[in-house]
Amino acid sequence: MAKKKLIRFDENVTFDHLFQLSYDELMKGFPLTGKWRRDYFKNDHPVILELGCGKGEYTVGLAQRYPEKNFIGVDIKGARMWRGCKTVQEKELKNVAFIRTKIDLIEHYFEQDEVNEIWLTFPDPQPKKINAKKRLSSPQFLKHYGKVMKEGGIIHLKTDNSQLFEYTLEIIQEHRLELVCQTHDLYASDHKGPAGDIFTFYEEMFRDKGQKIKYLQFRMKKM
Repeated sequence: MAKKKLIRFDENVTFDHLFQLSYDELMKGFPLTGKWRRDYFKNDHPVILELGCGKGEYTVGLAQRYPEKNFIGVDIKGARMWRGCKTVQEKELKNVAFIRTKIDLIEHYFEQDEVNEIWLTFPDPQPKKINAKKRLSSPQFLKHYGKVMKEGGIIHLKTDNSQLFEYTLEIIQEHRLELVCQTHDLYASDHKGPAGDIFTFYEEMFRDKGQKIKYLQFRMKKM
């Protein structure tokens, strides 16, 4: 393993805003489940997740823009999450946390109706049909989200991948979810909001190559 990764893993342990439990520890119960607002954030503000947060650009960017909301980035890649954790420490942000875990385990970290919104920012499109279940907008993952989200909570998808975008639209229609908005070219649209103002590391690469950025919102329901 690269020396830089080892250094970051060691520093990750020192961040009090990063939670990383083993599977066995998690199965014994996570103390903040159902208590994020009261015991961690010390407020009653909405809880918003970024799933597959990578370096946490959206988690941090949204937290800075909306101090009246709580944001939690979730990913399994510890070396990438280090950057977001470090930024939170440097900027002394109090409305941010990170969880290092597999996304299909999130119902062990949150109680039903505890989450208000979810952001999926440039998730792996899993282009092979055989891997469709691994797409973060697949019915398999939506069932996990439904266990922690409020009824009617918003899910945001931002991607450069046309296949994933069209697949998600099909899932929304198939499961009769409410499509709030969609655009195949975010920066040529009149959409207003953080989707067009905060950029991830990968998004900047895609934009430099002239790729169009796609964005949609839909409302979640129990599945």
